[in-house]
Amino acid sequence: MTVFRDKIDHVTCKKRTKRNIVTKKEIQNRIEKLKKEINYQRYLYHVLDKQGISDEALDSLKHELYNLEQENPEFITSDSPTQRVGGRPLEKFSKINHEAPMMSMEDIFNNEELADWEARISRILGHTPSDGYFCEMKMDGLAVSLIYEDGILVQAATRGDGNTGEDVTSNIKTIESIPLNLKTENEKLKTTIKNLKLNTNFKSFEVRGEIYLSKKEFEKLNDEQNKKGLPLYANPRNIAAGSIRQLDSKITASRKLDFNIYEIVTDTGLKTHEENINLAMLLGFKVNKYASKITSIDKIEELFIKLQKEREKLPYQVDGIVVKVNDLLERKKLGSVGKAYRWEVAYKWPAEQVTTILKDIIVQVGRTGTLTPVAVLEPVKVAGSTVSRATLHNEDEIHRKDVRIGDTVILQKAGDVIPEVVEPLKRLRPQSTKVWNMPKKCPVCGSTVERKYSEVAYKCTNLNCFSIMRRRIIHFVSKTAFDIEGMGPKIIDQLINVGLIKSAADIFKLTKEDLLPLERFAEKSADNIIESINGHKKVSLERFIYALGIRMVGKELADDLAKQFGMLEKFRQANFEELERMYGVAQKTAQEIDTWLKEEGHQKFIDDLLELGIVVENYHSPVASNKLGDKSFVVTGTLPTLTREDTHKKIIQYGGKVLTSVTSKTDYLIAGENAGSKLDRAKKLNIMIISEDEFIKMIK
Repeated sequence: MTVFRDKIDHVTCKKRTKRNIVTKKEIQNRIEKLKKEINYQRYLYHVLDKQGISDEALDSLKHELYNLEQENPEFITSDSPTQRVGGRPLEKFSKINHEAPMMSMEDIFNNEELADWEARISRILGHTPSDGYFCEMKMDGLAVSLIYEDGILVQAATRGDGNTGEDVTSNIKTIESIPLNLKTENEKLKTTIKNLKLNTNFKSFEVRGEIYLSKKEFEKLNDEQNKKGLPLYANPRNIAAGSIRQLDSKITASRKLDFNIYEIVTDTGLKTHEENINLAMLLGFKVNKYASKITSIDKIEELFIKLQKEREKLPYQVDGIVVKVNDLLERKKLGSVGKAYRWEVAYKWPAEQVTTILKDIIVQVGRTGTLTPVAVLEPVKVAGSTVSRATLHNEDEIHRKDVRIGDTVILQKAGDVIPEVVEPLKRLRPQSTKVWNMPKKCPVCGSTVERKYSEVAYKCTNLNCFSIMRRRIIHFVSKTAFDIEGMGPKIIDQLINVGLIKSAADIFKLTKEDLLPLERFAEKSADNIIESINGHKKVSLERFIYALGIRMVGKELADDLAKQFGMLEKFRQANFEELERMYGVAQKTAQEIDTWLKEEGHQKFIDDLLELGIVVENYHSPVASNKLGDKSFVVTGTLPTLTREDTHKKIIQYGGKVLTSVTSKTDYLIAGENAGSKLDRAKKLNIMIISEDEFIKMIK
């Protein structure tokens, strides 16, 4: 490489020698070889998800190519890797007419509708599709058309209205997974064309596919927005669509978009869509790994259910699967109806956003006394379940969104997340609606409601409010606290109503004789609950701190506090100054904990529990050794054998410190699979990154 660069200098330097060592032909050959190698490495990484050489080595090749082309501009071609980011920003996009319309798709939402679709197309064909179906992921992105002439990408257009789109060629070229030139020279392709007697010579060749943004890149962009104090992006699809329509292609390039092909429009002479997709892979296009031929409707349903379960783990957003008739001649016979082809449907997951009527706003009182407004909705099905209530967070949020009783609202639910009112549709608002305000009195006990300065939450001032007491007990027995099985909300309500319990401590006073007279309690069920209560009298320090229900102390912070205090007595005696100095404890949180600990009734509650036989174990066993020498560790990702909790305990047992985020003071990052942003930050800060095996060796 060095010898070649030295030769180039003889040609390009201002003071040329009489004898030129490198000819223009040799420079052109070198440029062509560099282009092929860079394209090959691009194909490996962005299409096959394999890395052939390091990023640094690839950057070096690109740098050499760029310099050679700048010195010899007559050899620059439109398909060169250096042309992926265009020059001057465009003033506007020109319009492009599609030769074949880019149709929309009919949506179906259940197996019955899928069966109805098959019945309709079977009536037209006179039989069920002869070569089955082809299923592909329905990527949540932006459809584009790509046209190649003599194997070179010459035009890219958005779908637009289906007949006319916008010319986004310069932006499309920035997407590494889109080939700028087709791999028409590979031997496997030549053999395929010869054996199948294909009629395409790639003079003019059109394909269509989906532009999308991965979840990982979406999170990175929102992290950047957050750091800049700018509004967060709503979803990956919006970014993908907005990125493709940037007038400056450098902005598009910075978004790291991706592409999957889903259709070859040009007649290749092949008989099935499956064969066309295989041809597309030979030409260098990226095909979604879940794309596959399916023989029957039943198999489609199996695939749909399987992918729906895996949906959250996928690195990109999808909203269903596309089902297509595989035989291309049968497609022609089926044709289209309206703006959709008959031969394909989009089989979508249950909707995650729907509209409904907000009938009322009620207020719930939480375990810390916080009042939370809840929307009462006209029942509606969203994300597979019927929803009649949704969180409205707080009064400020209601005013910000201007949500009112009687509004038609957009409701959103993703997976197991609590349903949320996104926004009202104000043009549908009845004239009689009024601005909603938080009540001045607690809806449960009638006590005064107050809002602390600089906080959004309103709180009931009565610490003995029934709702506060009830929710504290429910929290106390929950799975991540004392984990007392059988003590569900209905049982707790029953025990409170008959006067058997007034606080969580009273649970440990219960006897079998107390329970037997109550409704729903037979001999066996009473025995089970008493056994469960007695079996959970020994509890770890972190669970105990979490069970206390201190405001702003979640499970993670309870773990951090337990690690740093080690034992209950030290935690009980902590003051504000000590708490504020602790890792992971913000000033407001330190104030909340300090106020809670100073409350005489709270200290008596802990004393009552200890007197009733509750044993609070220290956070960890005594330090085994000081092998880790007070070094600080962060654990991220999924480790091969150790859980996060076990790893933290081992760090402390062997004299180390546990941190929850990577900073310049971190000594080691123990990284497993799917390490994420902590790994990226550790690399930037030159933190030592080790595996589980390397960590085990340190403590052995």
